[in-house]
Amino acid sequence: MITMSKAYLVVRIKGQADCPYWATTTMTLLKLDKKYRATILPIKDNTLGMLRKVQHYVSWTEIDASLAQELIEKKARKGSYQKVTDADLKELGFANASELGTALSDGKATLSKLSPLKPWFALAPPVHGFKKSTKKLYGQKGILGANKELDTIVRRMI
Repeated sequence: MITMSKAYLVVRIKGQADCPYWATTTMTLLKLDKKYRATILPIKDNTLGMLRKVQHYVSWTEIDASLAQELIEKKARKGSYQKVTDADLKELGFANASELGTALSDGKATLSKLSPLKPWFALAPPVHGFKKSTKKLYGQKGILGANKELDTIVRRMI
């Protein structure tokens, strides 16, 4: 039986230039202020509506616990951009990164509520580049919008 995930991994693909005010505002609410920022959001109706509104600037997919754990271990940061340690995770009430990754992917925890952690992950451009157009939606042979292949791209961006 396949378990449905209860959270989205959202990555901002396009930068701030020529981005209309309404899209900038929506992405600020989603904690995606810069290009190649990623965040994990629980699946709700209003979240999906916000994502569809800015689908020409971001890409999203349902996240699995292993990718969430990898993001936390390698890219999670706290104030003054320091790496997150196991001691920090214990203060938040999680035994280790895999437990927090599972909670995030199940929608039980949100990054914005975990106090010392930054509510986003800063990713690098993908190794060997994007294989498809960054100007088209996923259904039009691009990578924007709801993208089933985003997890492999994100693994190249970590």
